[in-house]
Amino acid sequence: MRADISHRRVLRIALPIVISNATVPILGAVDTGVVGQLGAAAPIGAVGLGAVILASLYWIFGFLRMGTTGLVAQAHGAGDAPEVAANLARALLIGGGAGLVLIVAQVPLFVLAFRLAPASAEVEGLARSYLALRIWGAPAAISMYALTGWLIALERSRAVLAVQVWMNGLNVALDLWFVLGLGWGVEGVAIATLIAEWSGLALALWLARGAFALGHWRNGAQVFARAQLARMARVNGDIMIRSVLLQAAFTSFLFIGAGLGDVTLAANQVLAQFLSITAFALDGFAFAAETLTGQAMGAHRPAALRRAAVVTSQWGVAGALLLSLGFWVLGPAIIDLMATAPEVRAAARVFLPWLIAAPLIGIASWMLDGIFIGTTLTREMRNAMLVAVPVYVAAAALLVPAFGNHGLWAALMVLNAARALSMAGYYPRAEARAAA
Repeated sequence: MRADISHRRVLRIALPIVISNATVPILGAVDTGVVGQLGAAAPIGAVGLGAVILASLYWIFGFLRMGTTGLVAQAHGAGDAPEVAANLARALLIGGGAGLVLIVAQVPLFVLAFRLAPASAEVEGLARSYLALRIWGAPAAISMYALTGWLIALERSRAVLAVQVWMNGLNVALDLWFVLGLGWGVEGVAIATLIAEWSGLALALWLARGAFALGHWRNGAQVFARAQLARMARVNGDIMIRSVLLQAAFTSFLFIGAGLGDVTLAANQVLAQFLSITAFALDGFAFAAETLTGQAMGAHRPAALRRAAVVTSQWGVAGALLLSLGFWVLGPAIIDLMATAPEVRAAARVFLPWLIAAPLIGIASWMLDGIFIGTTLTREMRNAMLVAVPVYVAAAALLVPAFGNHGLWAALMVLNAARALSMAGYYPRAEARAAA
C-alpha cells in the first residue's frame, strides 16, 4: 500500500466515479427517446417497466460491489496478492451463478413481477419480449458488480469509467441502429443492452487480467478456503440486510407520500431526482473512503486509516456544500425542467428547502458507509441501520400527521442523521482493529 493519502489521490479515485455515474441517466434517456420515435406509448412503458423489473432483481446482488471492495482493499493493503485474486474469483463465481439462477427462474419471477406491477395487455406483452432477451445478460450484469468493486479497491476507478463509457456508448449506438435503422422495436433495445452488457464484462475482465496472470485464481484451496468464504458470507450478508432495511425505508417514504395526494406524490417524485443527483455526485468520495480505509486496515495502519477518513470526508463535505448551493440557485429551474404541471411545480418549490439541506444532513452517513465498507465493519453498519429505521418510523408517525409532507421529508432527514450518529459511535472500532 502506498504511504501517502493526499487530496490528489482522493480525487484521482473519486472523479472518474462521478463522471461514470453521470453517464447512467443519459442511457435511460436515450432508451426512452429511441422507443418514443415509434409513435406509440406502449413501447415506452414496456421498456421502462422491463428495466425496472430487472434493476430490482439485480439490486438484490448489489452487495457484491461493496463487499468485494472492502475485502480486496484490505488484502491489497496487506500485500496479499493471492487473496486479491481469490476474492475476485469468489465474487465472479457468485455473480455468474446468481445470473444463471435468474435465467432458470425467469418464468415465475416475471409472473410475480407483473402481478405486483400490473400493466395493459399490450405493455405487458412487449415487456415480456424485452425481458426474455435481457435476462440472458444477467450473469454479465451481476458479475460486473464484482469487477467494479475489485477495480475500485485497487484505485483503478479510471478503468471503471472506461467500462461504463464503452457500455453506454455501444448501447446508444446499437439502440439507434437496431430500433431506428432496422426497425426491431422493443426487442432492438433489449438486444442492444444485452450486447453492451456482455461486451462490458469482456472489457472489464481484460482490464482485470492482472488478477489471472499469476494463476492464484486457479488455486482451489485458496479460493474455497472455509475461513475466507465464511468471512465473505458474513460481510455480504450484513450489507444485504442493511440495504434491504434502507430500501424499505425509502419505499415507505414513497408509499406514505402517495397517501398525501396526487400532487404531493408527483412533487415528491420530482424532488427524489435531487436525491439521485446527490448520490451520483457524492458516491465517488464514499468509494475513495472504501478503498483507502480498506487498504489502511489491511496494512494495520490506524493513523493512515484516520487520515483516509478525514481527507475523503473533507471532499465529501465540499461536494455536499456545492450541491446544496446548486440546488438553492438552480432548484426551481430543475423542477420546471422535470415537471410541466403548474400545481406540481408549485408544490415541489414548497418542499425544495428539504432537498437543499439533504446533502449536508446526509453526507456524514454516506461517508461513514464508505468507511465501514472499506474496514468491513459491516455488522456495525447493519446494527446502525437497525437503530435508525425504528427512529425514522417513529419520526414519521409523529411528524406526518402534524406537518404533512414537511413532516415526511423531516423524517427522511432524521433517518440519515440517526444512521450517522449510530455509525459514529462505532467508528473507534475501525482504528482499534487496524492497530491489532
